[in-house]
Amino acid sequence: MELAEKLKAEVAARRDDLVALTQDLIRIPTLNPPGQNYREICDYLDRRLLRSGFHTELIRAKGAIGDSDKCPRWNIIARREGARAGECVHFNSHIDVVEVGHGWTTDPFGGEVRDGRVYGRGACDMKGGLAASIVAAEAFIAICPDYAGAIEISGTADEESGGFGGVAYLAEKGYFAPSRVQHVIIPEPLNKDRICLGHRGVWWAEIETKGEIAHGSMPFLGDCAVRHMGAVVAEMEASLFPALAEKRTDMPVVPDGAKQSTLNINSIHGGEAEQEADYTGLPSPCVPDRCRMVIDRRFLIEEDIADVEAEIRAVLDKVQASRETFDYDIRELHRVLPTMTDKDAPVVTAAARAVEATFGHAPDYVVSPGTYDQKHIDRIGRLKNCIAYGPGILDLAHKPDEYVGIEDMVQSAQVMALTLQDLLTV
Repeated sequence: MELAEKLKAEVAARRDDLVALTQDLIRIPTLNPPGQNYREICDYLDRRLLRSGFHTELIRAKGAIGDSDKCPRWNIIARREGARAGECVHFNSHIDVVEVGHGWTTDPFGGEVRDGRVYGRGACDMKGGLAASIVAAEAFIAICPDYAGAIEISGTADEESGGFGGVAYLAEKGYFAPSRVQHVIIPEPLNKDRICLGHRGVWWAEIETKGEIAHGSMPFLGDCAVRHMGAVVAEMEASLFPALAEKRTDMPVVPDGAKQSTLNINSIHGGEAEQEADYTGLPSPCVPDRCRMVIDRRFLIEEDIADVEAEIRAVLDKVQASRETFDYDIRELHRVLPTMTDKDAPVVTAAARAVEATFGHAPDYVVSPGTYDQKHIDRIGRLKNCIAYGPGILDLAHKPDEYVGIEDMVQSAQVMALTLQDLLTV
């Protein structure tokens, strides 16, 4: 039997273990926010990977955004050296999951197996991918114990809220330096026969319109900040949204609607603060003197971040010119530049050969509509040789009854094992 077939058979033989591992990870509710049970899941991974011969480090992102004594930002990095010198392949998965939300018909943290699927919050995004990378590495080590180089597996915090307590912190500490790690695979759920090369950019900002408080029965004595914000939204509808729809990219972004520039109005709040749920009284009659809107602008690799910001300011300035008492502030909250790995990068070509050997056809190359931790590996770690590849369907992420297909996990783990063979047995 050829080596590749031995590897695929070894992964397939570990199917039950892969399912059980995924279930165990789902059953640890690592909700973010606020960032619960990070240490518990890191301890679980620590025990598992130590048994497989990895050297492990548990690293708290002390002082990072979100880190606190109540909810410390714990991460784990495990490394296993090969029999001789060579390069390092690193599998990075985030351990946090988003809120449960409503509409579930299964226990969100039960890890139920049904109809060839494992259900639960994080099953798809991305505990199934984490489990697949562990089983792939263990199967590869069993079949190729004399491999060259090193294998690393990490479980990192806070990807769902920017990754600053996880990959960003670790990159700043040198854990993703090209001298230490040469290839990175992030098992995000982009479908088992796709290779994700990168992501669009993001610019988040808060816009505040200003007014003057007055009695609600005499609004003419005040200045309504909410009406000013309404004028901003109206101008966005009239000029900005149509202009963004005309901007198209050559990046292979999926789904098709994300091949254009987009803007989401994330939230608007003006006037009196929301009361507690048990409050039974009426609001007071006041003209709102402040209104805040958070915007989420996703932009393309062909766009410049300065132009992205200037477009928003142009909308605000146009409204200001037409409304006598209009005044505003704008504050940047977050920015991430687009990134895209070259199709001929070593990790891309190795993964592509593995996909073809597993499925009998070449992979599709895609770019994610939203960002993930590749941004920190690229911008902070200065490591360009990075992809996202993993089991699961992206559309299921953050949805009720989230699941990952068992066969998808097995086949993705086979692709990962073959990728290790390609990169570490030369």
